[in-house]
Amino acid sequence: MIKYTIVCKSNHWPVRLKKVNKIIDNILKSKKYLKFRNDIDYECNIILGNNILLKKINFEYRKKNKATDVLTFVSKLNLNKNKKKYCDIFISAEVLKKDAKKNKISFYDHLTHILIHSFLHINGFIHKKIVDFNKMKNIEILILKKNGISNPYIIN
Repeated sequence: MIKYTIVCKSNHWPVRLKKVNKIIDNILKSKKYLKFRNDIDYECNIILGNNILLKKINFEYRKKNKATDVLTFVSKLNLNKNKKKYCDIFISAEVLKKDAKKNKISFYDHLTHILIHSFLHINGFIHKKIVDFNKMKNIEILILKKNGISNPYIIN
């Protein structure tokens, strides 16, 4: 089971909440590609924040004193047979908006990509090595295509 809660921590998000919910629901239709397991209950908090919040968390946990687009955290519990993953995904509206504009893509297409990327991290995907990066990238491209979004890795 995958359960998510949206937490709005910035005035950049309230007008976007309905669209954000729709995007998440569409992404989760591709849960087999995201490698969500049926034997694990997932509880995800999607915290819609701003640069101030993301900069603070980025410094606290990664010692990087700057805002970033997204940060993903996962904790696991194994309670007898019931396995659970608790996940927090923090997103900055300002960084997403700036990056979308720079890359000439829509804010919502970029948000979709970032959420897919975070869901892959939740399920153990990493991108420190090029081979791992390419695995993640290929899954991202596949799910984006299923959502009518072009490959963000192609530079026009």
